[in-house]
Amino acid sequence: PWVPKIMKPVLTMRRELAALPDLQKKLANKETEYSDFTSKAGYALSLGLKEKEIFFFGGMQWLAVAIAYLLWTQMLFWIPPEVWEALSDQDGAGPIDLALTAWAFVCVGVAAFPIGIFSGCMGVTHFLHKQGRASTVAMCLKLSLPNAWPLWAFHWTDGWITVRQIMNRLPRDNDTRSPAQKLYEEALYYAWKVGIAGVLPSMVLGKGMIESGKESIAFVRQHAKEIIKLRAAYSGYCWILGVLAYVAGIPLMMYLDDGTGMGNNIAMFYFYMAVPICFAVGLIMFFLRPIYLLSLCNLYSDYLKANNKTVQLPDNPPRAISALVVFAILCIAVLVVFYFREAIGLAEILSTV
Repeated sequence: PWVPKIMKPVLTMRRELAALPDLQKKLANKETEYSDFTSKAGYALSLGLKEKEIFFFGGMQWLAVAIAYLLWTQMLFWIPPEVWEALSDQDGAGPIDLALTAWAFVCVGVAAFPIGIFSGCMGVTHFLHKQGRASTVAMCLKLSLPNAWPLWAFHWTDGWITVRQIMNRLPRDNDTRSPAQKLYEEALYYAWKVGIAGVLPSMVLGKGMIESGKESIAFVRQHAKEIIKLRAAYSGYCWILGVLAYVAGIPLMMYLDDGTGMGNNIAMFYFYMAVPICFAVGLIMFFLRPIYLLSLCNLYSDYLKANNKTVQLPDNPPRAISALVVFAILCIAVLVVFYFREAIGLAEILSTV
C-alpha cells in the first residue's frame, strides 16, 4: 500500500516483523493474550478515573468515525439503482469505482484529523501524569495541536491501510487468494501495526514523521514480544466486535431484500449498517483504544527510562494554524462536492456504467 516516503522504513521493516515467530504464532494458532491486555487495562482505567477527559477524547474519535462513515454512504445514494444492477455483473466499475475509492480516501482523511489530534491528547494525558502535571482538555489540546501535521498524515495513512484491510477481509465472489496468501497479508498488516507502535508516543513528545518512524523501529526492536502480545489481544477484541457487527447485518439484509434487486437496497443497507458498526466502534473508541494507546505510551516510557532518555512536554508549544486551515479547506471541498455534485459533473459520472 501507498505510504508517505518518510514512513517507508517502517513499511520495509514490516516484512522482517511478519517473519517473527511470535507474530506467526499469534496468526497461525489464533493465540491471543487476553489476560495480558486486561492486566494492562488496570493502568488505563485508573488513569481514566483520575483524568476523565480520556473518555471525552475517545468519544470525539468515535464521533469522527461515525460522521466519516455516514458521509461515505451518501455517495452510494447518488448512484441510480439501474447502475448498481449493471455493476453487479462486472468485475470493475471504471470511473464509478475510482470515484467511490477517492471519496472513501477523502472521508478517511476527514476522520483522520480529529482522530489524530484526540489520540495525541490521550498520549499527552499519560505523559502529563508521569510528570506530575495537571491534565485538562485545554492543556492536552494545547500540547497536541502543534503536532497536527504529523499526527494527521500518520493517522490518514494508517486509517487508509486499516480500511483496505477490513474490505479485503469481507467475503466476495471473485476472491482467488489462497489461504496462505490471506495469512501472509494478515501477517504484513499486523507487522505494520506492530511497527508503528512507537510513532504516536514519539509524536506526542514533539518528534516529526521521520524521527518518529526511526524511534518506533528502535522501540519495537527492544519490546517486540510485549507489543505483539498487546496488539494481538487488542485486535482479537476488535475482531469479535467486527464479527458481531457483520452478523447483525445479516437480518438487516434479509429485511431490506424486497425482491427488487440489489440496486434498490445496497445504499440503504450500508446506511442502516451504521447502527451496528457505530456501536462496535463506540466500544473500541471508548474502552479498547484508550487501553491500547495508554499501554503503548506506558511501555514507551519504560523504553525511554531504560535508554536514559529524558523527555519533557513543552510548557508553551508553538501554535499550529496551517494544519487547521488545510483541514478546514478539505471540509469545505467535501461540502462543495456534496451540494454541487450535479454542477461539477459527478452525478453524471455516477449515472453512467
